[in-house]
Amino acid sequence: MLRHSLLALLGCLAPLFAADGFKATPDHAPRPGVPTGRLIPMPALQSKIFPNTTRDWWVYVPAGYKPDGSAALMVFQDGRNYHPATGTWRVPIVFENLIARGEMPVTVAVMVNPGDDSTRPANPAKKAGGPASNRSLEYDSLGDRYVRMLLEEILPEVEKQFPVSKDPALRAISGSSSGGIAAFTAAWERPDQFGKVHSTVGSFVNIRGGDAYPALIRKTERKPLRVYLEDVSGDLDNQYGNWPIANQQMHAALRYMGYDVHFEYAEGYSHGGAHGGSVFPDALRWLWRKETPRPAIVTKGDLGGDMTLHRLLIEGEGWQPVVENLGFGDALCTDAAGNFYFSDLRGTAVGVYKIALDGKKTKLSDEALSGMKFAPDGRVYGCQGAKKRLVAIDLATGALEVLATEVQPNDLVVTAGGLVYITETGKKQVTLINPRTKAVTAAAGGLANPNGITLSPDGGTLAVSEHRGGAVWTFRVNADGSLDAGAPTMAMRRPVDPKGEFNRQEPPPYLAAASGDGMTADEQGRFYVTTALGIQVFDPTGRLCGVLAKARGDRGEVSCVLSGPGRSYLYVGAGAGIYRRKVQATGVAPAGGLKN
Repeated sequence: MLRHSLLALLGCLAPLFAADGFKATPDHAPRPGVPTGRLIPMPALQSKIFPNTTRDWWVYVPAGYKPDGSAALMVFQDGRNYHPATGTWRVPIVFENLIARGEMPVTVAVMVNPGDDSTRPANPAKKAGGPASNRSLEYDSLGDRYVRMLLEEILPEVEKQFPVSKDPALRAISGSSSGGIAAFTAAWERPDQFGKVHSTVGSFVNIRGGDAYPALIRKTERKPLRVYLEDVSGDLDNQYGNWPIANQQMHAALRYMGYDVHFEYAEGYSHGGAHGGSVFPDALRWLWRKETPRPAIVTKGDLGGDMTLHRLLIEGEGWQPVVENLGFGDALCTDAAGNFYFSDLRGTAVGVYKIALDGKKTKLSDEALSGMKFAPDGRVYGCQGAKKRLVAIDLATGALEVLATEVQPNDLVVTAGGLVYITETGKKQVTLINPRTKAVTAAAGGLANPNGITLSPDGGTLAVSEHRGGAVWTFRVNADGSLDAGAPTMAMRRPVDPKGEFNRQEPPPYLAAASGDGMTADEQGRFYVTTALGIQVFDPTGRLCGVLAKARGDRGEVSCVLSGPGRSYLYVGAGAGIYRRKVQATGVAPAGGLKN
C-alpha cells in the first residue's frame, strides 16, 4: 500500500497547486479589439506507448492561424490547469494579448493531461475515485518515452487538423512541478523537436532520478535550447530533495555550459503556480524574443588540470560532412601526416579509401575492413571478421598478406613494436596476435562484448569498450604483450529506457547497454569512444570529460579517429556518412603510413 500511497501523492500534486498570491496582470484579462481564438477539446487519447492509459487534452488555435505550417507550437503538461479563463495561467487569453502585440508568434497551444492507468488501484485522492494517475511515471522518469508519446501519438493528431512549424526554434514545451521536469526532459531528449523550455517550480529532484540533470548538463555538449526556469523560496523540501536548491543547480549548470537561460526566483510563495502564473506573460516574452544571444561561458571555477568539454570543443565548430552516400563507413584511421582513411563495408563501392589533406579522395583497395590501423612496417592491418582473419595490406601496391586465421576480429590496435590486439566480440575477449611468429593468444576475457580498442599515447595502457555493458576496461601492457591489472575504469553513460520496455518492478533509471564501439586517443591522454549517446570522452584517470552530440542524431556511430590537418579534427563514421569537427586536441600519430 505504501507504493500506491506514494503514487497517489505524486499523481495529484498538480491539482493541489495553491492560487494564493497570484497577481493577475493586464495580459491575463481579455482586451477590447484583440481577436480571440478557439479552444477545442480533443477526443481522449488511448496511448500505445503508455499502455492502458487514457488522457484528456485540448488544442487552442489562435486567431490569425494559417494552415501552411508556419505557426509556432507550445505544448503544456497538466493541460487541465492551463486553459481555464479564471486560473493562474489563462493560456488562451495571454496568448491572444501577446500575439496581438507581436510579442510572440502565432502559436498553437496543445494542453495534455497525464494519463489515467486503468490497470492500477484507484487513486483515493480523486474526488470520484477512478483509475490511478500515471503522472509521476510519465513526468518524473528520465528517458525519451514521454516525448515519444507526444511526437508519435499527440502531435500527429494535431497535424491532421492544424499543421504547425517543424522548426524546433518555433516549438516550445512547458510544465509545472513534475510537468516542469517532463518539459525539460522532452527537449533534452529531442532538441530537434523542441527548442524552448518553460519550467516553473520544476521537480529536478530525486523522485525518479531527476537530480542527475545538473551533472549531466555540465558534461554534455550544449544543446540548441532556450530555457526559462522559475522557482520560489518557499518551495518543497522533503525526502526527494530541496526544490529551490535543485532549480538553482539547474540554472548554474545551464549557465556554466553557455545556454540561453533565465532564472526567475521569488521570495515567499509555496509550491504551486501562483508566482509562475503571475509572471507567465513576461516568461513568454523572454522565451519568444527574437534576440540571438552569444553564449556566455564562465569557467573561472575550473581546476587547472580538469579536461572539461570547454577545453576540447571550439565554439561555433560543429559536425561537417566529409563523405556521404556510403554503404557503411567504418574502420577510420589516420597516418602521421594527417591523411584520413576509411573503409566502405557495403554496397557497390566496397573498399579502402584515402582522403588526402588537400581533400582528394582515392580508392586504395577493394577489401572491406571493419577495423584498420597503420603498423610500423608501413602497411595497414585490418579486421575481416566474416572471413575469420586478420590481414595486412600494402596500400601502395594492393598486396595482401593474411596475418592470422580462425579469429573473428571486430577492431584492432597495433603497438609500436608491431604486436596486434583485436577484440573478438562473440568470444568476449581481447586476443593478442604476433604477426612475426603468427602466435595467437587470448589476452583478456570476460568482457561484455568487447568492441572498440585503443592505446594510451605512451602505449602502456590498453582501453577496450564494452558494447553490451557499461564500462571501458583498461589493462596494463607488459613488455611481452601480456595484459594484467584489468579494471572497468571508465563508466560510460547509458541510455535510459530507450525502448520504453522496462519492468515496473525494476529500480530507476532503467539503464540500457552503453553500446560502446570504436575508440581512439589523443596526445593529451584523453580516450574517445562512440556510444549510443554520442562520443564519450574520458581523461587519463578514467573520469568522464563529457559527451559530444552525435554527428547525425538518427544514426549510430561506430568508429572515430583524430586526423586531418594537425590531426586536430575528430572524425566519426555514422552509417552512410562520415563527419568531422575541429577540436582542441591532437591525435596520436601511428608509427607507419603512406609517405604521400
